[in-house]
Amino acid sequence: MTTGQQQESRALAEWRAEIRAWLEANVPEGGLPDPEAGAILEEHRAWERTLFEAGYAALHWPVEYGGKGADLDARIVFQEEYERAGAPLRMNLGGLMLAGPTIMKYGTLEQKEFWLPAILRCDHLWCQGFSEPGAGSDLAGLRTSAVVDGEDLVVNGQKIWTSGGLHADWMFAMVRTGDPQSGHRGITYVMIDMRTPGIDVRPITQINRQTGFCEVFFTDVRVPLANVMGELDGGWQVAMEALAHERGAGRRTYVTFLNDLAQIRRFVTALGQEDDTAVREDLGRLLTAVTVYRHHVGRTVADAMRGHVGPEASYNKLYWSEMNAQIHEVGMRVLAGRAELQDDEKSLPGAEKWQDAYWFSRAPRIFAGTNQIQKNIISERVLGLPKEPRR
Repeated sequence: MTTGQQQESRALAEWRAEIRAWLEANVPEGGLPDPEAGAILEEHRAWERTLFEAGYAALHWPVEYGGKGADLDARIVFQEEYERAGAPLRMNLGGLMLAGPTIMKYGTLEQKEFWLPAILRCDHLWCQGFSEPGAGSDLAGLRTSAVVDGEDLVVNGQKIWTSGGLHADWMFAMVRTGDPQSGHRGITYVMIDMRTPGIDVRPITQINRQTGFCEVFFTDVRVPLANVMGELDGGWQVAMEALAHERGAGRRTYVTFLNDLAQIRRFVTALGQEDDTAVREDLGRLLTAVTVYRHHVGRTVADAMRGHVGPEASYNKLYWSEMNAQIHEVGMRVLAGRAELQDDEKSLPGAEKWQDAYWFSRAPRIFAGTNQIQKNIISERVLGLPKEPRR
């Protein structure tokens, strides 16, 4: 190891110690409800503001925009410690990870001054307006229209599966400004104030009674042309840049999955299954998978630090989402019928939460681009295989 590498390693160790100590002193006892479940509490905003005041709200943002300008190594260390401490799930990732970087690149000075500080302080919550009925994975088929009228776009149409839409203040959206057959060439990326007249937000109540998703209807909604990011009809490239970063290093580090395996082990011990060879084999296989994921993320981070964020990012999204589902399936097999005993004296600590997580573990295979789409990206853009026939 060179002197420079030793210094870098010491700096990361010091950073890890700083984060660990701060989290131990500040993480709320008992945690907070999952914000993706639709229950946005003032406590969530208070936690985000605590992170902001400590300088930890957006490590990846440049210093001039209120971030720390941290490199990927430092960000991964922070996330590992954040997950190890069991800190609350972040509630404004749409703003921090997608809207914010887009505004930094394409926004005017006035837009940056208006939106970016409000994202950091969690004054503005953001939602994503991409998916539509009939245009989820195939975003080029979206139909929500936006017609130029003077200094405005007049938007009509519908978005669906909008995470956090019920509580959002702003939406970053893809709308069709070209003709209906213009495909990705006729799409514009625009920021929409969710309080604008003509917007109707309807929560979708799921089978678990949660309302984390919404339908959003637009009827003659007037959006200033000044809110367009990039060029009219040029929104496809803007959106793909944002999604590449969303898929890159994954939504979670390996620590989250190690925590999940530790929970399965607690179930195994409580149910007296320590000597079950099938269970031991499952846990060994999953631990190997988590270790592989850890090293693959490290490679992705190294590539990104060299300035390369390309279609290879789809590997990570595909890998962690499938692994996450497998982990929760094994947990349910261990629990068996005990997973259903949630209001009984025989219920196991953590079983109810595990069952909820099991059902949600199917969702990552769909959001941020379905896994079928990720496989197409890998085969066509990474491996150079023939493109799938388009009908």
